[in-house]
Amino acid sequence: MQHYRKIKQPGATFFFTLATYQRRKILDKAPYYQALKSAISAVRKTHPFTIEAFVLLPDHLHCIWTMPSNDCDYAIRWGLIKNQVSRQEKALTKTAMIGQSRISEESGFWERRVWKHQIGDDKDYAVHVDYIHWNPVKHGYVSKVNHWPYSSFHKFVKKGVYPPDWSGMPNEELEMSFGEF
Repeated sequence: MQHYRKIKQPGATFFFTLATYQRRKILDKAPYYQALKSAISAVRKTHPFTIEAFVLLPDHLHCIWTMPSNDCDYAIRWGLIKNQVSRQEKALTKTAMIGQSRISEESGFWERRVWKHQIGDDKDYAVHVDYIHWNPVKHGYVSKVNHWPYSSFHKFVKKGVYPPDWSGMPNEELEMSFGEF
């Protein structure tokens, strides 16, 4: 039996990748995007965390969170977010989308696991932020980073971290998969 080690360091910063079941391209559609936004907002009220960077693509998302200094339970947060989005999706479609899951009660909206990486230092953080913002170009959704609307890139431009015309030309580290399948 395979054992998964959960990283337990309060206040840590993590990079996450989360995908829809069978990579269905629906997350950028208004009802699903709004359901995700609503779920994240609701969960942050009861289980705070800071979103450092974020990108939403049709079939997956990447983000960086920093946990509170007294808490390290990212799993409960993802569980609540995934559950809320799945329930809203069921209400939208009026039927559950049944996946080929080993657990019959699962909705089939999300892949079962969330890929995670604990950010180790400033360079690691910068590489992962760049990867998040480059991702829509990597997948061919846009030709320029600033053309993708579902990204924290625009906030980073306002803060002066990136120039508005940042090309996002990938370096060797940006070509890694970071949890994408």
